[in-house]
Amino acid sequence: MGRAFIYVLDSFGIGGAPDARAYGDLGADTLGHIAEFCAAGIGDRDGLRSGPLKLPNMAALGLVEAAKLASGNYPAGMARPERFLGRYGAASEVSRGKDTPSGHWEIAGTPVMFDWGYFPEGADCFPRELLEAIYAKAGISGSLGNCHASGTEIIKRFGQEHVWTRRPIFYTSTDSVFQIAAHEYHFGLNRLMQLCAVVRELTYDYNIGRVIARPFKGETAETFKRTGNRRDFSIEPPERTLLDRVSEAGRNVLAVGKISDIFAGKGVTQLFKADGNEALVDASLKAISEAGDGDLVFTNLVDFDMLYGHRRDVPGYAAALEAFDARIPDIAETLKPGDIVVLTADHGCDPTWRGSDHTRERVPVLVFGPGLRPGSFGVRDSYADIGESIAAHLGLAPGKHGRSFL
Repeated sequence: MGRAFIYVLDSFGIGGAPDARAYGDLGADTLGHIAEFCAAGIGDRDGLRSGPLKLPNMAALGLVEAAKLASGNYPAGMARPERFLGRYGAASEVSRGKDTPSGHWEIAGTPVMFDWGYFPEGADCFPRELLEAIYAKAGISGSLGNCHASGTEIIKRFGQEHVWTRRPIFYTSTDSVFQIAAHEYHFGLNRLMQLCAVVRELTYDYNIGRVIARPFKGETAETFKRTGNRRDFSIEPPERTLLDRVSEAGRNVLAVGKISDIFAGKGVTQLFKADGNEALVDASLKAISEAGDGDLVFTNLVDFDMLYGHRRDVPGYAAALEAFDARIPDIAETLKPGDIVVLTADHGCDPTWRGSDHTRERVPVLVFGPGLRPGSFGVRDSYADIGESIAAHLGLAPGKHGRSFL
């Protein structure tokens, strides 16, 4: 029996979402605008990269054609391949919101059809009664921040005061999140995780999707740096996902990176942690080497979103895409007859867009494996088609949402 491997290039949207206007994102196009900037020389950075965006392996898998399907335009400066080596298409999201859990759950066959809770813009965005409950239950004297903010900026702003007072830094974004930054040494990593568990329990009634631990180190605003010990405390998916269906069938689900956190551990049988895209690809290759017949390896590559999308760093995002593209042959070399690989994304995060948050976009769906017939399967109405295609490939019964494109 064949195996299946999913790589989520976190935030790698390709524009064209039919409901983008409702999210204030009409015209957002992560791939399209990165390619446009690179073709114009605005994506150059000394010692990092230069020139048009070069993704020859993903292009051969159908990326530029998927972009044309999604947005109506070919990415600027990217050559079309002479032949295709995989099946390709684009997918629209039907879940409400444009955040990480919604996108991943829908990829796994479970769209989110309810409304998440959010914290309002402005100072003191967290309700006073929630803060008082956190202070009382966690045994802390107070907090810093309590606003919408970029994670790196708020650490610069409040990090020194946090070290002096030991008060954690609370902040949020336009996503359904409650984020807590704290120093690994001066506050303590275990203490941070315990605090996040308390906040997770107290935010269920607010329907908040994730409480995120954001540990950092350093001694000054100039040297403060977030570490790889991030952890997401997510709510459980509302229904059984592809991960549950695979594990209930007696197969293994090998989760790489933050996948286990996103699914609150549901359906995961083995966990592989790593920090940074390169290390995550290496961890995924190790997982593939350990995967047996009928198993699923599910990988999230978070750097695209966390380091480059949110920080609106076009050259950094472009260089990260080119670095991952160069690893695709490494992935292909691990495949056995009957295996398939799916490259996709969970939402957009256009680094040329206003603000610093996610953008509502279609995502690419690139599928390859030994003996898989290349060609287009068009634009899919839901990310759930990805999960149903993998379920069909693994010989599982159809689920409630989506339909296979294989």
